[in-house]
Amino acid sequence: MLERIDRRSDRTRPPQPPRTSSGGSRAGNGVIVLANRAPFTHERVEDGRVVIKRTASGLVTALEPLFDTCTGTWVAHGSGNADALVGVDRGGLNVPRTAPRYRLRYVHLTEEEHRGYYYGFANEALWPLCHAVGVPPVFRPDDFRQYQAANARFAAAVVEEGANRAPIVLVQDYHFALAPRLVRRQLPSSTVIAFWHIPWPRPDVFGTCPWARELLEGLLGSHRVGFQTPEDCENFLASVGTTLDADVDLSAGTIRYRGSTTSVRAYPVGVDWASPQLRATPAPAACRARVCRDLGLPSNVRLGVGVDRLDYTKGINEKLLAVEQLLKSHPELRGRFVFVQVAEPSRGCLPAYQATRSRLLDTAARVNARFGSDGYRPIRLLEEHHEPAEVYRLYRAADLCLVNSLHDGMNLVAKEFVSARDDERGALVLSRFTGASQQLRGALLVDPCEVNDVAAAINRALVMPQWEQASRLRLLRTNVKAFDASWWARQLIDGATRDARETAPVSLRAATPEVQISA
Repeated sequence: MLERIDRRSDRTRPPQPPRTSSGGSRAGNGVIVLANRAPFTHERVEDGRVVIKRTASGLVTALEPLFDTCTGTWVAHGSGNADALVGVDRGGLNVPRTAPRYRLRYVHLTEEEHRGYYYGFANEALWPLCHAVGVPPVFRPDDFRQYQAANARFAAAVVEEGANRAPIVLVQDYHFALAPRLVRRQLPSSTVIAFWHIPWPRPDVFGTCPWARELLEGLLGSHRVGFQTPEDCENFLASVGTTLDADVDLSAGTIRYRGSTTSVRAYPVGVDWASPQLRATPAPAACRARVCRDLGLPSNVRLGVGVDRLDYTKGINEKLLAVEQLLKSHPELRGRFVFVQVAEPSRGCLPAYQATRSRLLDTAARVNARFGSDGYRPIRLLEEHHEPAEVYRLYRAADLCLVNSLHDGMNLVAKEFVSARDDERGALVLSRFTGASQQLRGALLVDPCEVNDVAAAINRALVMPQWEQASRLRLLRTNVKAFDASWWARQLIDGATRDARETAPVSLRAATPEVQISA
């Protein structure tokens, strides 16, 4: 067992939003975020109009609040079919156009490049490699070459945006493992931070990747690498120790490799506690009335909700099996309980996702046929994109929210549900195999594969007295508020900037950005 990392120097303080001294009032100064997904896309619809579509992503949920408090640039893939039409000034635009908060820079890929980089290596190799759910990774040399080329192209855009400055660069997730070293080589005065949002596998599992060395060397171009949990940090440190000739200090959580030092820390991602969409959401009673009207449900229905991308890691089929077991064990709930599952379409061109969807549809049809009658369907499967306002409405209408991931780095749905329940009503049923379960101790924790366990937790949530709901939600809300998206960004930037200043050559120390944190 690896020694647990000592993070005493990074003990949490009351959350404060980050501010950088390197930024000005103009969008484009300050922090540069590199992420595969943009916060929104531009889509041309059938009548020729261009509409803006919000992106459903936990990563976007975590990152957007950063630009409420510091200016900067968001570099992302231009995946919308009309993104190229709106990008000006080197393929970017100010957001919003009046009084801009940040600059959005699109990087465009050909269909072949996107298939190899995104669908191929990122999501048929790295995604299953990092999630222990029984789906084997597929390693293709051509996919990795496209991944290398895409990382180089995105890194070049970051370098262009950061030219003649000493920027703070936040490299996000498994899409860009190679980018940190590329950026740091070309912007030696920058401070580079990598954050890996998904789990990091055990070293013996990670070692099955033919390009394990290249991925680690890329990430070690960062001054600091962040993960969701201490276990992820330990697995990463062990992977470096078994793959590279590096000096790994387990107790300090540092890696010395080829003359550079990288710190490794755990920072659980949070949500925007002061979300404008949440503030605009009506009271729970109004939300419940609206949801029941929209779905044709009786006003006295007991309502469970789930909100996920349609992904094999999310345990959606296991949720439906648990609903089946619940109705079998508690016949009094037949006709009175409905489970609404939002399943955002995702990566539907990949065989593993096609199989997941087929299995899900079969289960929903079977359970509805078995227990449905006279217009009653216990499962409502909504396979479509839902805007944040719609999702928050579901959260506030529900008696319970079920997060049943088989393996998840964090899972922000759980935290969004908690943030939405300012009435201190409802219950959170949460998989033990999410990073969120390590923080959200007021939830009802379950093994997502134990159908009887999940069914029993759903029933317990439905019969939970109001005083217990309130007690649990007060505990949950205290945690989610303290460790929100602002806290997460502040910790990343503050720690990495300190690392950069301490390890920079004397000639570069004056150029290393210093982060100003409000007290």
